[in-house]
Amino acid sequence: MRVLSILLILFVGCSTKVRIVAPTSTQTRAGHEATATKQMVTTQGDATTRAALHTFDQGGNIIDAFVAASFAISVERPHSTGIGGGGFLLYYSHAANKVYAFDFREIAPVMSKQNMYLTKNGDSQPLLSQEGALAVATPGLVKGLYDIHKRWGRLPWKDTIAPAIKIARKGFPLYEQLQEAIIDRQDLLKMDREARGIFYTVDGTAPVLGTLIIQENLAKTLEIIAQEGSKGFYEGGVANKIVKTISARRGLLTHKDLREYRMKERDPVTGQFKGLKIFSMPPPSSGGIHVIQILKMLEPYKLKKFGPQSTQAVHLTAMSMQRAFVDRATYLGDPDFNTVPVKSLLDEKYLATLSKSLSSDKVAKATELKPIPLPYESSDTTHFTLADEEGNLVASTQTINGWFGSGVMAQGTGIILNNEMDDFAQKVGVQNLFGAVGGNNNLVAPRKRPLSSMSPTIITKNNEPYMALGSPSGTRIITCVAQTILNSVEFEMPLYEAVSATRIHQQWQPDTLKIESPFLTERVEKDLAEKGHNIVHESLGCSIQAIKRENGLWIGVSDIRGEGHALGR
Repeated sequence: MRVLSILLILFVGCSTKVRIVAPTSTQTRAGHEATATKQMVTTQGDATTRAALHTFDQGGNIIDAFVAASFAISVERPHSTGIGGGGFLLYYSHAANKVYAFDFREIAPVMSKQNMYLTKNGDSQPLLSQEGALAVATPGLVKGLYDIHKRWGRLPWKDTIAPAIKIARKGFPLYEQLQEAIIDRQDLLKMDREARGIFYTVDGTAPVLGTLIIQENLAKTLEIIAQEGSKGFYEGGVANKIVKTISARRGLLTHKDLREYRMKERDPVTGQFKGLKIFSMPPPSSGGIHVIQILKMLEPYKLKKFGPQSTQAVHLTAMSMQRAFVDRATYLGDPDFNTVPVKSLLDEKYLATLSKSLSSDKVAKATELKPIPLPYESSDTTHFTLADEEGNLVASTQTINGWFGSGVMAQGTGIILNNEMDDFAQKVGVQNLFGAVGGNNNLVAPRKRPLSSMSPTIITKNNEPYMALGSPSGTRIITCVAQTILNSVEFEMPLYEAVSATRIHQQWQPDTLKIESPFLTERVEKDLAEKGHNIVHESLGCSIQAIKRENGLWIGVSDIRGEGHALGR
């Protein structure tokens, strides 16, 4: 990961200097911030941003642009996402004044078993759910995109995939984070002949920056999907190659799993914060509930009076995160398999009780925190955000889970398959790839969707579009999204600074307060340590993609921490 320089900016209306990430010598703020009157696109890839805008230019609507961006980013960020994975979409229709939530998350194969990753003695085996064929869940991305486009798309289906095919065939220049992922996962990827040919040189080393990454087999697969729709992925030759590859490596995915995959339309979770209405992703994502919980717990404290990145503001924010993650481990899971008490978790009285529990001057230790009775009822990913001239918004987070997913490439297809099975709990209390603690509701079961932290979020003000955002990075997504909203709404920072400001992360277990570079001031960090926080300096990996409506303009920001691009018309 590149070393990011430190920039201190004094905000108008803020009582303290705020540490934010500054552009490096190879970046410019202009590439990560844009304004526009019609359409705005913020994604983690330059080619993807341009593909979405090209789709608008061809007469496509925001759903066409969403589909085009989804396929393009699958090509441009093969270590983060792809058609071998899945994701979520929040779509705000201004005309209908409604937010739609779509779940095209991966599903456990029908032959999955609750104890499939445990030894005979009941010990967990983490690598089995992280690497290889047993880590692969049934992909949902292509089915989700196809069904959503069929409902609202304007352009022909094949036209929305055309930019991705071009990117795959002509290639794109290797950038730093992809190079880092290629090096990090080389022991796994080099075992696959097709992956080795795409991502490594003849002598087996990672290519130099700027080398064109060409994915010819993936281009051919995309052409089949462009012609045949979702059947081109879930049936026929492509499906045969996926199943054959998985079977040869003793995985569980079958033709039945692919053929029977279905996307789910769900009701978004909602909450009020400082006069704004927040819409976010419901279970099986935990993200939306906990973003709202964090904001609502903090609202009574009026953090602006302390100043951003002050000891008290950081202390209270960290404790709200900690409290939310206790609920995550206790109550969250796939709502099709378990009763998830969404209404109770977002109940005003319950949140007020949680808020009061933050008032201590000392941080609670993880072992001291227990679930509070409810009032009723029994690292890598990608995100992009779109807006158009009609006031519609799209926020979509998509993934194959860890870098290069399972490391399994379906032979002859160019498809890297996910390792989404690691998002299940191998057993209660065991941590996954991102350190998240698993609960009973998230144990493996056939056809079950694993718990997620993906938090695509849309905010309205007086029934008008106000903001849309999201991020990759596992459990850190929740806290990064919540902090960006706090920075923008509570501390009234300009959007670029709200996204770029130093972030923290506390997820209950492990019991640490992570602070990214540029770190907080020495005085603040010393004060936090005295309050009992166990401080760790660590990159959080978030890359917020945000759009905000201001004075009739779209303001778009693609996080300076990554290779993204904000661009509008």
